[in-house]
Amino acid sequence: MTVPLALVVGGTPVVRFALLAAVCGLLGALVMDVPMANQEHGFTPAYVAAGTLRRVGAEEVSFESAFVFHHVTGGVAGLLYAAAYLAFGLASAALAGPGVALGGVAAFPHVLATLLVSGFVYGFFAHLVLPRAGRRIYEERATAVRGQWLRSTVVFGIVLGVSVPAATTLL
Repeated sequence: MTVPLALVVGGTPVVRFALLAAVCGLLGALVMDVPMANQEHGFTPAYVAAGTLRRVGAEEVSFESAFVFHHVTGGVAGLLYAAAYLAFGLASAALAGPGVALGGVAAFPHVLATLLVSGFVYGFFAHLVLPRAGRRIYEERATAVRGQWLRSTVVFGIVLGVSVPAATTLL
């Protein structure tokens, strides 16, 4: 089965696909809560990022604020996935045709977009936000926080990688 890529993604209009990807990103962030909650420094990136946004130290951020910021970021990552998928999909369709379907999406652009977004989420927080905003946290436990964040981000990527094809199949 092939997936045409123009103004629709597997039969789903692009705007609807982008909203669906945002929901899948939010789902990824929700599932990511499990490994984050079970690790010693699991929510540290959320505290640091929320503190950076609010221009306060991570120690001054409430759990609720960090939790909301984390989930909004998941939805935004889903939108980033949709943009990357469409860009990769248009490029691969122009070069090699529509390709093989994975659920309701083309497999090659889906895998690339999922890897790109997961890598970006990890890299952005582990190598840009944490060193700049979490000075004390960064100095004391950067390696542990990065390792735990990497494991959590892998969970996010797996959920995004499975939920987008499943959701586009159901629509």
